[in-house]
Amino acid sequence: MSTTIPSYRKLAFVASTRPEAQKALDELTRRYGQSSIEDADLIVALGGDGFMLETLHKNIDQQIPVFGMNCGSVGFLMNDLNIDDLPARLVKSEHTHIRPLRMTGHTVDGKAFDELAINEVSLLRQTHQSAKIRISIDGKERLEELIADGILVATPAGSTAYNLSAHGPLIPLNAAVLALTPISAFRPRRWRGALLPRSAQVQFEILEANKRPISAVADNREVRSVALVNVRESRSIALTMLFDEGKALEERILTEQFTA
Repeated sequence: MSTTIPSYRKLAFVASTRPEAQKALDELTRRYGQSSIEDADLIVALGGDGFMLETLHKNIDQQIPVFGMNCGSVGFLMNDLNIDDLPARLVKSEHTHIRPLRMTGHTVDGKAFDELAINEVSLLRQTHQSAKIRISIDGKERLEELIADGILVATPAGSTAYNLSAHGPLIPLNAAVLALTPISAFRPRRWRGALLPRSAQVQFEILEANKRPISAVADNREVRSVALVNVRESRSIALTMLFDEGKALEERILTEQFTA
């Protein structure tokens, strides 16, 4: 839910390597100063959606609010780039809380992993061989064998990203559900995925893992040759993203559902 937030005084500006982002960084720090991440009340991220995710991941332990300004290509998670009147924008801005997914499991050689994903966890075939995956929800087997290029679990915030490209549903932020979306499913041919309660614990067992190797990816963090993957919402972490007044993430996702 979006609400009005108080003013932020100590700003830390970070930027991608794109020239326009670096130029904006110079102008913003000259005008508004620069605080360290450790002292900051707010991080202003200059770049595209990928850089926003990178910034959230880097500061996931501190859970400092982030206001993004678009210096990239898509910018669905970003606000418009405008150097002027930033303090006034922040006073009027709306905030959205995002809870990431936690991906745990082990590889074929027994190595354990534990990663967080803000958008989605995706399982992808590594070779020309289709993936074979058994799916269980909350300890109950729901699909004995999925044959596909892969499958993903998306948060509401991430439902507009890879999930949408894979023909998954767009999810309002307050819907309290996760999207389970197959990627180019071959069998069952007509299965289009499922909507799961946010409390669900999803387990993927990789069948014929040596013959059909699969990577598990939490946003951009990849683990190769996995054998077992568990995915659930992390209830202990709440990340905060700020958006200009009237342009909160909830509104953007709703608008996207009526876009041709």
